[in-house]
Amino acid sequence: MKKAILFGASGYIGSYLLQDLLNNEAYEQVTIVVRKDLNLQHPKLKTVLGDFNTLPNLKSEIVADDVFITLGTTKKNTPDLNEYYQVDHDYPVLAAKIAKENGAKSVFMVTAIGANSKSKIFYSRTKGDVERDVIALDFDHTHIFQPSMILANRKENRTGEKIFMKIFKVINPIFVGGMSKYRGIEGRDVAKAMNLAALNQTEKVKIFQWKEMNELIAF
Repeated sequence: MKKAILFGASGYIGSYLLQDLLNNEAYEQVTIVVRKDLNLQHPKLKTVLGDFNTLPNLKSEIVADDVFITLGTTKKNTPDLNEYYQVDHDYPVLAAKIAKENGAKSVFMVTAIGANSKSKIFYSRTKGDVERDVIALDFDHTHIFQPSMILANRKENRTGEKIFMKIFKVINPIFVGGMSKYRGIEGRDVAKAMNLAALNQTEKVKIFQWKEMNELIAF
């Protein structure tokens, strides 16, 4: 029996992933690291209160075989670019690093399609940076999930995103072949793919785009 640790359990994808991990018979314990208690009760659940600044002091609690990272913010919530970079890059890298030092073998992380550390676009460059630096930690297995538009009704009000979601639901079918990676995907499906990927770990580094995630959850 293995142990899992999840960073980002309070987020949209993370909340779905938490339930999937708790229902996954491969794990005897699922630890979540959150800023505020989610008031969830489950025999397998362990809650650790912390954030980027306190994480080094929690090293003894960050113990697992598999590390799941669904951390991320938006420019609306985090307009300061330095703080944005800390949430989307520094925190995931630090979390993965500490977990690996404590014996973790595999990491599963959500980034985004178009991630490129050499991009001139801040968002894409940040996602590329976090991919590069987590891969450099040299886990036995690194799994990176690159969704395009997340099709979801989030609790927070994202007017522009809601408009894009409606557009994506209409144009999704035209993204075929090599363009399929730009298809929108439900947040719950990204979570499901992450959970299922943990059951069959073979490759050193594997990138999951729409096609790979869709094939995984189809069974």
